[in-house]
Amino acid sequence: MPYNIVEKIFLSHLFDKSNKLIPGEKIGLIIDQTLTQDATGTMAYIEFEALGINKINTKLSVSYVDHNTLQTGFENADDHIFLKTFAKKYGIIFSPAGNGICHQLHLNNFAVPGQTLLGSDSHTPTCGAIGMIAIGAGGLDIACALAGRPFYLTMPEVVKIEVKGKLSKGVSAKDIILELLRRFTVKGGINKIFEYSGDGLNNLSIEQRATITNMGTELGLTTSIFPSDNITRNFMKFHNREKQWRPIYADKNANYSDIISIELDKIEPLIACPDSPDNVKKVKEVKGVKVNQVCIGSCTNSSYYDLKLVSEMLKKYKINSSVDLIIIPGSKEVISLLDSNGELKWIINSGARILEPACGPCIGIGQVPQTNGITLRTFNRNFKGRCGSLTASVYLCSPETAIASAITGKITDPRDLVPEIKISLPKKLNFKPNFIYPAKTKKEKTEIVRGPNIKPLPVFNPCPETISSKVLIILGKNISTDDILPGGTKIMALRSNIPAISEYTFNRIDPDFINRAKGCNSGIIVADENYGQGSSREHAAIVIRYLGINVVIAKSFARIHLSNLINFGVLPLTFVNSEDYHNINIGDLIIIRNIRNKLVTSDTNILSAEISNKNIKIDLKHNLTEYEKQIIISGGLLNYIKNNKC
Repeated sequence: MPYNIVEKIFLSHLFDKSNKLIPGEKIGLIIDQTLTQDATGTMAYIEFEALGINKINTKLSVSYVDHNTLQTGFENADDHIFLKTFAKKYGIIFSPAGNGICHQLHLNNFAVPGQTLLGSDSHTPTCGAIGMIAIGAGGLDIACALAGRPFYLTMPEVVKIEVKGKLSKGVSAKDIILELLRRFTVKGGINKIFEYSGDGLNNLSIEQRATITNMGTELGLTTSIFPSDNITRNFMKFHNREKQWRPIYADKNANYSDIISIELDKIEPLIACPDSPDNVKKVKEVKGVKVNQVCIGSCTNSSYYDLKLVSEMLKKYKINSSVDLIIIPGSKEVISLLDSNGELKWIINSGARILEPACGPCIGIGQVPQTNGITLRTFNRNFKGRCGSLTASVYLCSPETAIASAITGKITDPRDLVPEIKISLPKKLNFKPNFIYPAKTKKEKTEIVRGPNIKPLPVFNPCPETISSKVLIILGKNISTDDILPGGTKIMALRSNIPAISEYTFNRIDPDFINRAKGCNSGIIVADENYGQGSSREHAAIVIRYLGINVVIAKSFARIHLSNLINFGVLPLTFVNSEDYHNINIGDLIIIRNIRNKLVTSDTNILSAEISNKNIKIDLKHNLTEYEKQIIISGGLLNYIKNNKC
């Protein structure tokens, strides 16, 4: 029978060959590669140690330092030496601070068509640009993959995105993904994979495809993938990896759950307005708004392709005096290429600020906008407060729109200013990234260095038979992991210290939450749709459990956060009747009885709950597999693995 690309790769990586690729069914995938970054990696490797495994069992694993590179205290530096010594001990490739952003580095240097990649970062799907199944997950899932365990997920629907035609002048790949966000919203891709095809792909470079796969995460997609074609081959040849290339296409008449057509020549420059990536409008509808800051970079738009465009524009125009222009290259390779081709000098001479290759401003580390400032960013998220300021207005746009607006001082339709510029990779790459590779011979003994901020993972108790807890907070739609546990310089430095970082839980939404949680020693969270969207940070689940919260009730959950909650023994429940959401208030006492018994013996997924102070009964449901039920009963995945010695 004919197969699409996703099915071909999934079938070759099924842990249990009896699994069927039926949407909604649970499957286990063998993972070839893993990726971590320093904001999530320290905890992932602490979790790996807790498994008691003495060696990694992947084809290739890389530990990147690209998030917490601003060392205003000892904490980040201590995490980095922990990661470096851990990598040396276990045979993991290490990428030190300043080398570049993990997604661009992995795409260029390690991604392989047809293989599987699991990364402790939600934008891991970037590597789908060259025909790889690349999925973001929590750190504990990475630890299990390192140990050789399969990655379990719900088989997504595979949607064919048929790309036709060619982009017009001033329109870019960023506008393609913004168009999809405009159509489908941040919830539209949940439990789906977008597989791209069509003759329009011949007009999209790997860098452009990577922008689309990267930001497909904001749709809620499990991942996105492009075929591995001659454009892929040329890209890998440029990076001296042509031997790893293999062609991957969907079979003729392959099946898809849906087919969506995108006509590139009909797409206009688009912009995501505050405070969500799906608040998309045409640039011409908001043009004229004065701009204080423009940031070009992040894992979405910091490639040589993106910054060559900026350089070409700065040869002809000056930055408006009212605008701060910040450039964040994706890697040292990008800087080297710009320098060797004489392009870097135009950026330097323009007066733009050039930051080291890292995530930086995208996660609120540096370049926080002025009070009530308006900032245009080529990033992937503009959740309120993510930039480090609750008063700033953050717009997401293409490099074309960003540089045009930096020149005029106001939001500008790039078609009014940007000429048609043909951009391609240079003929030869004369640059070697600064990776530290594990020894090929017998590994020497290495002591893992642990600073005082690196604390062991808390131990959690099994799920009780009855949960009787007060509602500590009620939340609206699309609550992100940034809302649950904010980023920024101060807080992200505490990622390896759960007791310390838990003090900031829901800090931006409700500063009194932490006191209520501590006063109860248990609790329940209630939320509307799409709870836990955004970053893969499992800390947003760990701190909830650390504070004694056993249950989260929501209308729906985002994929990665749902998995993280289960991994740490937090029972995720949804409303049978969504109107019951409105019957609950902060302080209500909710009692759920016979939990363990019903999870084990009941043939229904319904749990009855009582709002005891109101004498109201509501029905809640779980969508747990038999495996996930055992994880919840055990009090989390680590407990389950230890209890079952598996």
